[in-house]
Amino acid sequence: MTRLAQTGFSRRGLLGVFAATAAVAAPTYSNAFGLLRGAGDIRRIRMYSGRTGESMDTIYWIEGKYIKEVLVEINHFMRDWRTDDSMTMDPRTVDIMAASHRLLDVSEPFMLLSGYRSPRTNAMLRSKSSGVAKNSLHMKGQAADLRLKSRSVGQMARAAEACASGGVGRYSGSNFVHMDCGPVRHWGG
Repeated sequence: MTRLAQTGFSRRGLLGVFAATAAVAAPTYSNAFGLLRGAGDIRRIRMYSGRTGESMDTIYWIEGKYIKEVLVEINHFMRDWRTDDSMTMDPRTVDIMAASHRLLDVSEPFMLLSGYRSPRTNAMLRSKSSGVAKNSLHMKGQAADLRLKSRSVGQMARAAEACASGGVGRYSGSNFVHMDCGPVRHWGG
């Protein structure tokens, strides 16, 4: 199980690192899309949730393959904290998050504001804000709203846009960036 703590790797993550480093001598080819081609043999995601107090620092992809057990843990971590509902997150969204984080060259984990959103939560948020889409990709497990203390909304958005792999929304007034694996587009200021 992935360790949900402030620091450290899970046992599975460490074993994966050792397995990956043993295979580095052989040439490998990523089946990833866009910016992630040739990004390396390991993909890692670092996040924390101010709502639940949980944090995650895990390797979820090694040598061209997603680690299914870790994706299940990511699904739980990115659940709707209001209802405790979870759904299968699209791994392409996690890839965009990880690639953006890597481009930003920070050790600080992303603060996850919103991952999966149940229809009930989405309707409640929509009733309070015109900025919430009726058919939000959050409800399909294809979006995340993220923040970093050490980087501006503009810097985060530019990193996500460089991936050219989905939607990027800038919410400067609320200090977060929306990233999704839907059609390539961008909005906000």
